[in-house]
Amino acid sequence: MLAILVDPEKFDLSVTQNFLQKIPRTTTHIFVGGSTDTNNEIETVVEAIKKYSKLPIFIFPGSSAQITAKADAILFLSLLSGRNAEYLIGQQINAVPQIQKSNIEVIATGYILIDGGNESAVSRVSQTKPMSQNDIEAIINTALAGQYLGAKTIYLEAGSGAKYPVKPNIISEVKNAINIPLLVGGGIRTEEQKQIAYTAGADLVIMGTVFEE
Repeated sequence: MLAILVDPEKFDLSVTQNFLQKIPRTTTHIFVGGSTDTNNEIETVVEAIKKYSKLPIFIFPGSSAQITAKADAILFLSLLSGRNAEYLIGQQINAVPQIQKSNIEVIATGYILIDGGNESAVSRVSQTKPMSQNDIEAIINTALAGQYLGAKTIYLEAGSGAKYPVKPNIISEVKNAINIPLLVGGGIRTEEQKQIAYTAGADLVIMGTVFEE
């Protein structure tokens, strides 16, 4: 599966139809969200995309403010790689009242930030450090902890605009350890990088910055 990530803070609504025509035909999902959404554009962007696409739209929230009942599902993220309680459980609690009022599908997701060679927006906003790509055992144990806690999927993220993506050996080791779907994103800009992630074991690849550009 392939998800194209749209950042509502950066997206130009006037090019929505043209943008959707240019994304790969193999796209299976649209993710909408980002580390910040200063002007609260997420619902407007979701509505605009739905006018021109029948692909399922998943919210990829940076905070409890990024929720709209207009989407089809939400990745209910818990930042397992950090130790900031606000992003482990705090924002999730804040999101509950709005989610309860909607019919949106909730997908519990263990979110693991991996070092992509630069300071990501996720790291900056959450005030947490990414996990080193050399510390494979810790990454595997973190993914398994997420699964044992009840996550329905694990998301390995190198961060938006990463200099390099999650290494294939990390993807394969985590995939071999868990028995839930594995999502991989951050720094994947080319067809070759995408195929490497699939071959290593990614069930769904997320691409964003390359299509923004």
